[in-house]
Amino acid sequence: MIDNRENQFPRQDKALIRRLCDRKFGVGGDGLILLQDHDEYDFEMLYFNADATTSMCGNGSRCAVDLAHRLEMIGHHCQFYAEDGSHHATIDDEGLVHVRMVDVVGIEKQEGGYFLNTGTRHYVRPVENLADFDVIREGRKVRYADTFMPVGTNASFVEMIDGQVHMRIYEKGVEDETLSSGTGVTAVALCLAGLQGLSSPVSIQTRGGHLQVSFRQQENGTFTDVHMIGPAVMVFEGTVFV
Repeated sequence: MIDNRENQFPRQDKALIRRLCDRKFGVGGDGLILLQDHDEYDFEMLYFNADATTSMCGNGSRCAVDLAHRLEMIGHHCQFYAEDGSHHATIDDEGLVHVRMVDVVGIEKQEGGYFLNTGTRHYVRPVENLADFDVIREGRKVRYADTFMPVGTNASFVEMIDGQVHMRIYEKGVEDETLSSGTGVTAVALCLAGLQGLSSPVSIQTRGGHLQVSFRQQENGTFTDVHMIGPAVMVFEGTVFV
C-alpha cells in the first residue's frame, strides 16, 4: 500500500507494479494499492492486481480504510471511491473495518456452480474435501472457461465443516490461489444465503483469516446493505525507491 496523495507514484508503469508485487525480486504481494486524494470523497483507492490489471479489492479496501485512519485522513466513518464506485466504511470500537459493498441483483447458475458480481466477478462452487482440493488447477479451468471469457472470473470453492463455512479462492490477475478475498467472501456468503437460507451475518473462514458478511435479502432475491467485516493489521512500513 502506497500513500500517493502527492501523486509521486508512476501508476502507468505496469512493469514497476509487477516488479513490486513479485515475491522474489520485489516487496511481494497479491496486489498494490494507491491511496489518493479525491475531490468528492474522503479518499480514492486505486487497486492493481499483481499483473498490473485493475479491479475492486474488498480486502484491499478494508486495509485502505485502516491506513487512511492511521494517516488521520478520516475518523471512524468515511466515504471512499474505488473502481466499482462509491463505498461507505466504518471502524468499530473493536477495530474491525466494515466496508459497504455493492448491491447484488441476482445469482446465476453456471458451469456446475454459481456466478455473481460483488464488485468483481466471482464463481462459487460447493466441493467436498476442500483441504485437499486442487484450487489452482480447477480454478484456472473456471477462470479461462469460454462461459466467462474474454474477461474471466475469480473462482471460489466452499465447504461447510462442522457448521462453519470454509473457502479457498483462485484469483484472476494474480493467477494463483490467494489466502483470502473480500469480494470472494461476499460472493460465497450471498450464495449460501440465497441457496441454503443462511441468515445474516455469515461467518467465513479463509486460509488468511476469519471474515463476516452482513446483508439484507429482499423478496425479489436482491441483496442490499451488504457489508464485509474484518480486521486490518499493519505488518511493516518503509520507503520504496523507484
